[in-house]
Amino acid sequence: MTGLDDPDLVLRFWKPYDCLTAFTDRDGRQTLADHIDVPNVYPAGRLDRDSEGLLLLPRNKALRGDLTDATIGHPRTYLVQVEGIPSDDALHHLATGVDLKGGRTRPATAEFLATEPPLPPRPVPIRIRKSVPDSWIRLTLTEGKNRQVRRMTAAVGHPTLRLVRIAIGSITLEGLEPGQWDAITPEEKRDLRDGLKGLRRAANRSGAGRRAPGRRSRR
Repeated sequence: MTGLDDPDLVLRFWKPYDCLTAFTDRDGRQTLADHIDVPNVYPAGRLDRDSEGLLLLPRNKALRGDLTDATIGHPRTYLVQVEGIPSDDALHHLATGVDLKGGRTRPATAEFLATEPPLPPRPVPIRIRKSVPDSWIRLTLTEGKNRQVRRMTAAVGHPTLRLVRIAIGSITLEGLEPGQWDAITPEEKRDLRDGLKGLRRAANRSGAGRRAPGRRSRR
């Protein structure tokens, strides 16, 4: 693998279940260091220990800041296994905004998936109640409140069973397996930066791009 000394290096990583979004842990739990041995890269945002999927780890501090800036609405897409079969009303509610502690969520896209997505099995199987069916939805959000997806699906009556982030902007999990990483290409990096610049311009035009102290997104 080449280019790991690039000052603008950006890694994409499929965070597995039960892995912390950190390189150290005083309690000896699984961390990013169990999978990634590359100096001076840090995660842009986070995924909870019980969530899976795409993390971006830029070396460039400014890019990391842009990826975690809550004011510009950078899209993140998730596959979500939920209890029950969401109705059209539930999907509409997810898409138009859900009232959570801390405020109403931004408009999102919510799509019911007729078939189960081709994901690798989770090492710890999902606890499924035999009397309650389960299903999958695809959600794209432009914000990252703490445990937001889980709180949103619970609010519309469909608790999350499994959560996998499959895309951050134009960068996806394609070609990776859980625990694997690679460096994004120069073209992917350019597309990522161009997308962020466009969102920044749109936010500034709307007046939403004025950063408030401490306003950073959490996944």
